[in-house]
Amino acid sequence: MTALFIAGIAMTAMGKRPEASVKSLTAEAVRGALADAGIGADRIEAAWFSNTRQPMLEGQNTIRGQVALRAMGIGAIPVVNVENACASGSTAVIQAAASIRAGLCSTALVVGAEKMFFPDRPEKIAAAFRGGTDIENIDRIHAELSALAADLIPQALKGREAQARSFFMDSYAAFARLHMKTFGTTRRQLAAVASKNHTHSALNPLSQYRTPMSVDDVLADKLIVWPFTRSMCAPISDGAAALVLMAGETMTPAMRQRAVRLRGFALGSGADRAPDDFAAHVGARVARAAYEAAGVGPEDVDLAEVHDATAYSEIQQIENLGLCPIGQGGPFSEAGQTTLGGRVPVNPSGGLVSKGHPVGATGIAQLYELCLHLRDEAGERQIPGARIAVAENGGGFLQTEEAATAVTLLERPA
Repeated sequence: MTALFIAGIAMTAMGKRPEASVKSLTAEAVRGALADAGIGADRIEAAWFSNTRQPMLEGQNTIRGQVALRAMGIGAIPVVNVENACASGSTAVIQAAASIRAGLCSTALVVGAEKMFFPDRPEKIAAAFRGGTDIENIDRIHAELSALAADLIPQALKGREAQARSFFMDSYAAFARLHMKTFGTTRRQLAAVASKNHTHSALNPLSQYRTPMSVDDVLADKLIVWPFTRSMCAPISDGAAALVLMAGETMTPAMRQRAVRLRGFALGSGADRAPDDFAAHVGARVARAAYEAAGVGPEDVDLAEVHDATAYSEIQQIENLGLCPIGQGGPFSEAGQTTLGGRVPVNPSGGLVSKGHPVGATGIAQLYELCLHLRDEAGERQIPGARIAVAENGGGFLQTEEAATAVTLLERPA
């Protein structure tokens, strides 16, 4: 099977960037990835473009990638537009990898760009989030989820939830409560995850937020929906990330010195399951397939970037990845096992809750962080000797779990 390598990768600063556009963010990320790979745009044979919000918020649809790339001088080559909820970026990488292995190209560009901050378009922003579930059944789904472990919500806090919140925060909150009721996970453990990520983020110059937070700071923050406070939830973000994926046999020896191997990957969709059947979660199913494809196991993982749209999501996903037993994500995190210097650092970038979450770019941004560590280029947050890294990137929501999940494993340069 063709060996695949990330020859170059780059990410823009994340955050609310009113002066930026999808075109400008794309150009910044792509130029960075090409420079990192040491090649020109003329080497790119095909491109995959990940974006989810531009049709709904700006009216640009159907040819988003062609428009954004042509604006920076990349045209004529095949361009594939990819939309798969928050897993769009990782899905695009997997499609590019499949194309290279099929012999359709040997050097591919994968870029994710998202412009989400439009303070004058709150209704469109809210509608974009609602579209990430079964819109015909959203009221029924919301009612069923709201009833999950609702008895845990303190009576004094009922009705005090933030009015401007997405359907996804209610969904994650429901499953956080179920996890709490089933395994004894505590609100303080959720806060420990968020505190850790905000503290990691202070070391990341491209993060949306760079202010460390203590557990008590997180707990004292504004309530969004119980058990979550604002700092436990991912913000609205603008940003982009891009990578150059190449077949190993086409690379020069100099390229191979810094190229990170794409060791294995898997993509799956949500399925029907009982809410408390945690072992059958889509994240766990896809993780098992990705480990098998990569020929490694969770015991080989040195660091991880997971899709912490909320602090609970990180607890759920480290369990799905097998980094700790199911039900033990809370104590494992609270004990410091996932912090820098811990047994398996998770989200050294700051994660979605602090680094930011520009939906279409998120999956590629996760790989950017992992590549930095595998190339010993992560600066103050470097994890020494990291060899195998894993990313989990999920998106959308159908009944009991994410609609789409991708898991990707990377290996340090030889």
